[in-house]
Amino acid sequence: MGKIFYLMGKSASGKDTIYQELMRDRDLDLKSIVLYTTRPIRDGEQEGIDYHFITEEEVQDLQRSGHIIEMRTYETVYGPWRYLTVDDEQIDLEGNDYIVIGTLESFLKVKAYFGQEKVVPIYVYLDDGKRLEWALQREKKQSRPRYGEMCRRFLADEKDFSEENLLACGIVCRQPGKNGTEERCYSPSAFYNDNSQNCKERIKKFIQSFLHRQ
Repeated sequence: MGKIFYLMGKSASGKDTIYQELMRDRDLDLKSIVLYTTRPIRDGEQEGIDYHFITEEEVQDLQRSGHIIEMRTYETVYGPWRYLTVDDEQIDLEGNDYIVIGTLESFLKVKAYFGQEKVVPIYVYLDDGKRLEWALQREKKQSRPRYGEMCRRFLADEKDFSEENLLACGIVCRQPGKNGTEERCYSPSAFYNDNSQNCKERIKKFIQSFLHRQ
């Protein structure tokens, strides 16, 4: 039986880069789950690869047909943006293992839908100063930088990824120490992103420990 490895982290924690590296790793042979969103497509993104970009009317159609596994709505400075996981027959746990990026909230809903034994959390974290620096660098590269939305997401993450919410998902971790070193992490599913390649390799070993049990 396959697994869904659920990659989570605050904005600009480096999880997108790690996700791409894990997807390219032939040793893991993980499949992607393409989520749906109503937010505008960003520079460099591709329909059907990064997301399925849909309209609000299409969201309502999916709701009426009962195909939505989970949905989150964010009140951004540009209006509401929705993110959805949809039961569209792209997930086959009989023959494949998957990796997907999501939030703590969506992780709990997907775990409830597929079953606890089939969904494995992976939490990537980084100190806030470095995250803000990375977020600003990324936004500057956009043809239409959305600095207001960047700030909103940064502040919202403090609430969404609170210690209480992490504990509800079975994740216990500490922030890195003042000398720049990582303090002890109590959850094997939490990884400090000191370096994307190093972090990816640690996550790879974690994923392989589940694949070898099958």
